[in-house]
Amino acid sequence: MSTSGTPETPLHDAAIRVFLVDDQQMVRAGFTMLVESQDDMTVVGEAGDGGEALERLAVTAADVVLMDVRMPRMDGVEATRRLLAEPGAPRVIVLTTFDLDEYAFAAIRAGASAFLLKDATPPELLGAIRTVHAGDAVVAPSTTRRLLDHFAGLPEASPAPAREPSGQLASLTERELDVLRLIAAGRSNTEIAGDLTVAETTVKTHVGRILAKTSSRDRVQLVVLAYESGLVQP
Repeated sequence: MSTSGTPETPLHDAAIRVFLVDDQQMVRAGFTMLVESQDDMTVVGEAGDGGEALERLAVTAADVVLMDVRMPRMDGVEATRRLLAEPGAPRVIVLTTFDLDEYAFAAIRAGASAFLLKDATPPELLGAIRTVHAGDAVVAPSTTRRLLDHFAGLPEASPAPAREPSGQLASLTERELDVLRLIAAGRSNTEIAGDLTVAETTVKTHVGRILAKTSSRDRVQLVVLAYESGLVQP
């Protein structure tokens, strides 16, 4: 029943709008069943490849996109890059079959907020959707470690550090640079607060300012920035 003013109405209005992109119909069907089983989520559309996803998302409002990376015609990396180049784009969670997938790392460089294995448990997937929708990145310790290990293996990830931060880091204060170094080390806000002997609310304020000053979408992007700028070396 849908009567105006009932509790269901605001809940539906606040539901996280999820868009599914995968070339396997059975996979999309499984994700649809899982997402639709949640009171705070709804599936607003789906596509079988990156090109189709871009076309449909141009006319479909979505908050979070579950994006497969290996697809025909247009893969998830290119689709993510093009999607996130548009203003007001939804957040992207990259789905990959392989733990160390170059496609997944490329998608994160393109702006994806997280990557998950396709065999992630339902609570992990649903938790990732909620976390990303709330504006954070999915940076579970194992995911962060894989990301850091990946950048540690890239020659371009470890240039000699500059005497003075430049580019996107030029406007950061010394304390903000300290916080960024700890973010790049995979530390949580609570851990950073302990390391710097400050309140966790202070750390959150610093993180917010760093994100704004560097025009970064989330913590994953900050990790990438810290390594590629040379602020942190493997």
